[in-house]
Amino acid sequence: MVIAVDGPAASGKGTLAKRLAAHYRLPALDTGLLYRMVARAMLDAGHDIHDPQAAEATVASFEEADFPEDRLRGREIGEAASVVAAMPAVRKGLIERQRRFAAQPQGAVLDGRDIGTVICPQAPAKLFVTATPEVRAARRHKELAGRGETATFEGILADIRRRDARDSGRSDAPLKAAEDAVILDTSALTVEEAVAAAIAIVDDRLSG
Repeated sequence: MVIAVDGPAASGKGTLAKRLAAHYRLPALDTGLLYRMVARAMLDAGHDIHDPQAAEATVASFEEADFPEDRLRGREIGEAASVVAAMPAVRKGLIERQRRFAAQPQGAVLDGRDIGTVICPQAPAKLFVTATPEVRAARRHKELAGRGETATFEGILADIRRRDARDSGRSDAPLKAAEDAVILDTSALTVEEAVAAAIAIVDDRLSG
């Protein structure tokens, strides 16, 4: 059983993916972390984050174990990951890693931006999680403040709109809902309400 959870930044897809994985007792992969690893490795090596040749070489050589999650969070690395994710060579280099994870015998939950459209198009359960840019900016602002990072709501909102445009406008695997995905708007939902709605969607897909 593979559950694909897609959506834009700060939509709540990561939280829902983790909760779905716990509910169905499946392994979970936040595929966005892979792109953050590529960006982190490039920044650590002093590469220009916009250099596609350096990005392609990095994809072929980085080890996931080299990057603890605390080095992959934050506004700067999120923006850098969005840049490298728009590069076809980077996406191509990471596809196989993601598909291997999804091919585990018991199944898996993967969240990202192209899981239902590119990585696992045959997944029986697909969700596209979204929320308004303003709600997502407010969530990200609260998250960053909780980690002691200084950022204005207006700046975060601008970042989110820029990332949405880049992710949706890229030529290779743009951010979009799969034709058979169920749209889940979390703008007005609490976490528990969103989780309950997601479980209901998955149950309905699996029973159908």
